[in-house]
Amino acid sequence: MGTLCMGCSRNGGSGDTRYRGHHLRVVLALGTLPELSQDTGGTPGPPCAPHPLPPQQAAPRGVPILGHVPVLTAARHLHTTPACLKTRAARVRVGKGDKPVTYEKAHPPHYIAHRKGWLSSHTGNLDGELGAAERTVEDVFLRKFFHGTFPGCLADEVVLKRRANALVGCLLLLPHLAPAKLCFLVGYAETLLSHLYKCPVRLEVQTVPAKVVYKWL
Repeated sequence: MGTLCMGCSRNGGSGDTRYRGHHLRVVLALGTLPELSQDTGGTPGPPCAPHPLPPQQAAPRGVPILGHVPVLTAARHLHTTPACLKTRAARVRVGKGDKPVTYEKAHPPHYIAHRKGWLSSHTGNLDGELGAAERTVEDVFLRKFFHGTFPGCLADEVVLKRRANALVGCLLLLPHLAPAKLCFLVGYAETLLSHLYKCPVRLEVQTVPAKVVYKWL
């Protein structure tokens, strides 16, 4: 059976000065050891023991293995999902005239301070004041809390006011619950929010017979 051997020898000479009088001669041949010694003019040495191959390593998922060498496959992917850069108007879509809309929802946000007021009143949006982001997160939580505490009873949007260290919530409720249960939920909400925010919380509640429809869209 043939053996692959690679040898290197130096021959002195004065031809090429890049190697300081020595240049290398690489011998690469395939055959038996006696044949290699005759072809290269050297003496046969000890038999060349084949080097053991390294153990097969686990390749990443999706990478095939050719022998003991992992082969990386080239793959190209094309993303076809459009970028979510769409803007949406903060108003109720016009329908067939069968959609009841309250006064608050009928006017877009650019009518704030002209035709309608703010739903959240605090000093965080003033020049040089801090805490605007914290107040926004609190407002989102409070509105979700009131929608869950009074399910199906809110006639309009909740108005939140901050006066000094007190938090005041103004709610318009529909008479869908018994008065005793409604009073219990009001006290429950005030007590829980007071312990949560470490400040006095007061709810100003008013009941209306039905939702006031401003227009139909």
